[in-house]
Amino acid sequence: MVPPEGARAEKRFPAATDKPFLGVPSPARVQGPTVRFLGGVREIGGNKILIEDGPDRVLFDFGPSFSPRREEFYVDYLQPRSSCPAKDLLEFDLLPRVSGLYSKEALGDADLAYAPPEVQAVFVSHAHADHAGYLRLLDPEIPVHVGAGTRTLLDAIATSTSMKYGDHPWKVFQDGKPIRVGRIEVVPFPVDHSIPFAYGFLVRTSEGTLAYTGDFRHHGPRAADTHRFFEAVAKEGVDSLLIEGTRAGPDPRRNLTEEGVRSSVDRVLDGHRELALACTYPRDVDRLTTLHSAAVAAGRELVVSVRTAYLLTQVAPRFPTGVVPVPGRAAGLQVYARRKQRSYLWERPFLETALPAEEVRARGSHYLLALDFAHFPELIDLRPEAGSPFLHSMSEPFSEDDVSDQVMHNWLDHFGLVFHQMHASGHASGPELLELIRATRARAVYPIHTEHPEAFAPAGPSVHSPELGRAYPIARPR
Repeated sequence: MVPPEGARAEKRFPAATDKPFLGVPSPARVQGPTVRFLGGVREIGGNKILIEDGPDRVLFDFGPSFSPRREEFYVDYLQPRSSCPAKDLLEFDLLPRVSGLYSKEALGDADLAYAPPEVQAVFVSHAHADHAGYLRLLDPEIPVHVGAGTRTLLDAIATSTSMKYGDHPWKVFQDGKPIRVGRIEVVPFPVDHSIPFAYGFLVRTSEGTLAYTGDFRHHGPRAADTHRFFEAVAKEGVDSLLIEGTRAGPDPRRNLTEEGVRSSVDRVLDGHRELALACTYPRDVDRLTTLHSAAVAAGRELVVSVRTAYLLTQVAPRFPTGVVPVPGRAAGLQVYARRKQRSYLWERPFLETALPAEEVRARGSHYLLALDFAHFPELIDLRPEAGSPFLHSMSEPFSEDDVSDQVMHNWLDHFGLVFHQMHASGHASGPELLELIRATRARAVYPIHTEHPEAFAPAGPSVHSPELGRAYPIARPR
């Protein structure tokens, strides 16, 4: 697959200061506050957005992208060395060459020399890996600002998976309360997304205001949050809008709401008496709640993995009582006991009452089993009846030759399971994006987190397809 345009050219883009951003000094300094895109350009994920205002620098999000660019060098068990991960990623221009950002340990003896922190703060929009997965590479002296719910999610993920985020001065912000970093003021606003506790930001500088959407949708259970954020953006009269565009361009996905997913699940469960299986994103709390309520309505119990049970237990206190089901307290929710050689401390509270494969197989009509894609080998023990429904409540594959999609269907075909697609996307549709851009009336619009920035052209001349590493002024022309 051809990498996104510009993906191989990070070192060629000019920087706006004399500091070694992307390794190139600036031929012409941009006056006043600027925004620089160090990732998320013509690719899904990987947002790394640097705001500079005089001596003050603030970074928004820091994670890997879903671009095939990384897979040209690192795939499966071939990964950067844990002793110097930043060095190994810098070797192939998979990280921006930003001075004063990385830790000594992550750099090792890389050709980018260690420098004390030159970034005053990092803000994380939400806990998805493509926005937070590289936090462990940052200098531990740089404060990381997150919402309280995101902090809970990051802790739960770090405890129950191999994902680690590093040691930082963690700063928990409050909805709508400004945070001052030198000349820069950041105001966080909750938005709706497929993981809870997602945020967009208003960023006020000494000469202009910018809005960064993070990832968001317009049709989920917390759509009102998204509406309020964009109302604030329009009221502010922002100079620059940085908007995600995951679904811009060709988009075969159905634009289901969470209620639409629930209706689809209900129809499938009503028509089957066998064991029903489902696969969804393990941190999509909205979807897990939908599956639970649908299972209970159908006279079944939802059975989840130990990891999912732990996550639900950790995040439930962040919601109103009873909204998020918790194992051991919510009726109709059970935990599945995978066949494993060892267990971790965080797993053990759930294992005593967890259901083995034999129980689930014997009373299949009583359960809706939701396991991760990596847990498919459990099907060998479960041996569901041919014709049993499989609810794929995740995004459709981006292409017909998606390897994981083909592997999944190999398993389903082997056991004779019937595939049902039902998913409410975590991202706004293309038409919704264009409508929101027009409503904000921003002077400059920069599509990011998208492979198709050209799809934003109908929004008008304010749209600019950003270049990787280039600094753009935030202030209005004088």
